[in-house]
Amino acid sequence: MKILLANPRGFCAGVNMAIECVERVLLLKGSPIYVFHEIVHNRHVVERFTRQGVIFVNSVEEVPPGATLVYSAHGVSPEVRQRAGERNLLQVDATCPLVTKVHNEAIRYARQKFTIVLIGHADHDEVVGTLGEAPDAIRIVECVADVDRLEIPDSHRVAYLTQTTLSLDDAAKIIAALKKKFPRIQAPPKEDICYATTNRQTAVQKLAGECDLVLVVGSRNSSNSKRLVEMARNRGTPAYLVDDASHLDHGWFGQSQNVLITAGASAPEDLVQEIVDLLQSRYGASVELRHVTPEDMHFELPLSLRKLEERYLAAP
Repeated sequence: MKILLANPRGFCAGVNMAIECVERVLLLKGSPIYVFHEIVHNRHVVERFTRQGVIFVNSVEEVPPGATLVYSAHGVSPEVRQRAGERNLLQVDATCPLVTKVHNEAIRYARQKFTIVLIGHADHDEVVGTLGEAPDAIRIVECVADVDRLEIPDSHRVAYLTQTTLSLDDAAKIIAALKKKFPRIQAPPKEDICYATTNRQTAVQKLAGECDLVLVVGSRNSSNSKRLVEMARNRGTPAYLVDDASHLDHGWFGQSQNVLITAGASAPEDLVQEIVDLLQSRYGASVELRHVTPEDMHFELPLSLRKLEERYLAAP
């Protein structure tokens, strides 16, 4: 067996920043602290923080008045922020800056009286948060069939935005359908699908054809991880999403195979290495690191966290 280890893979800049936010708040405040929704969509990350005293909540009302609340990387609606303020919560915003960019675009288009078509999964935390910025102006579409059903008056100016973790293949089809139906539709100034989603999908796109099997490390509620599986399968290579080494089915492996291993943007690298170690010990696999796209993005810690740290460092 030969393992092709895709690079880039795993944690992106937004995930690194969000996880560091929770770690630093824990150091400053001690447990318990509260996080609105999962900080990132990975079961292992969430379980590790839970063991350290982090409490994940799905509503602001679950947080005691005056407590500390960290917003997840996926962003929240203005209504959530307002309710948190009413409960006098100390708010730390770990929203990925690339998600914030989409929020700001939605606000700008809504102020300019556009009807906004938001391409994404309606139940995803990111889409829910973006919708909250301009609920009366936004229509959500998940597929080409949804575009066919859209009814927007000819007099309306139309723009589209996308969830940051979409499939490049699916997004291209939906955008093409929108442009056909609304020839004057405005695109975002810069593509909304984030660099990490694009880079990881591009790596699978280029490498899957060399392999008999693709393993994607990530949790089942991770949109970008599921898109990597779809990308491989769309190119004719069997692919599976696995949370960790315990989820491997050894019936997938033949006597001699090339196996591509990658990881979604919220999957920790130690989970990848556990799988590599297992395949090396059981099948004598060799490992070849395959660099596809350079990636050196870094996000500064949010202002809300920096102010919190300044306050605590200044305290006697």
